Amino acid sequence: MNLKALTLGVALSVFGAVAMASAEDKSGLPVPGLEITPGQTALVITDPQNDFLSPDGVTWGVVGESVTENNTVQHIEDLMKAAKKAGMPVFVSPHYYYPHDHQWKIEGALEKVMHKIGMFNRKGPLDTEGFEGSGADWLERYKPYINDGKTVVTSPHKVYGPETNDLSLQLRKAGISKVILAGMSANLCTESHMRELGEQGFDVMVVSDATAGAKLPGLDSYAAALVNYRMIASEVAKTDVVVERIGAAYK
Repeated sequence: MNLKALTLGVALSVFGAVAMASAEDKSGLPVPGLEITPGQTALVITDPQNDFLSPDGVTWGVVGESVTENNTVQHIEDLMKAAKKAGMPVFVSPHYYYPHDHQWKIEGALEKVMHKIGMFNRKGPLDTEGFEGSGADWLERYKPYINDGKTVVTSPHKVYGPETNDLSLQLRKAGISKVILAGMSANLCTESHMRELGEQGFDVMVVSDATAGAKLPGLDSYAAALVNYRMIASEVAKTDVVVERIGAAYK
């Protein structure tokens, strides 16, 4: 067999493997998949806070439609409930801004917006005055799951990704190598966490209907995020599928 034929044969074999792995995927991309392994897998939720998920939150005007369409609030709760029932570790990566953060001289477009509208504002890292029920607080229905003394709440991320907090450290110290990722918002903190966790060597599955994104004229951030989830994560799945698989893995 000459080199040209050999090269063609290898190419066809690779194409065939991709096609088989993605038989129901129009993109033709493989689906590496994430196997839920007790002791190695954790649920990570980004920004399950009022400013994103409550109709009273400061971003509801732009994210509310997507949150409602995806039933995001319920789906995040479904994931936390399933994880707690199974004994799967849960980590929350929150977003807080303190007075000194409002003195930044370098801001991206949405950073400037978030600071202007007072999103995730707190009086200080050691000051909880006014925190209860504020935009930076957890959605009330999530508190039994997050405030149970077992959920790991990391230090706050400051822009979008976990590079500025201790999420990776906390996951590694807990022996976690696989992450089921959900939370807000789709193309910002959730996507940034997916990217950084992948760069850090974690196996990441994104739960596509347990997040949502802003809709602005000419911009659908949720649709944008779905493309990148599919291209980067090991797997993208919906809440009902993930809940079922968590239950099966921990039987």
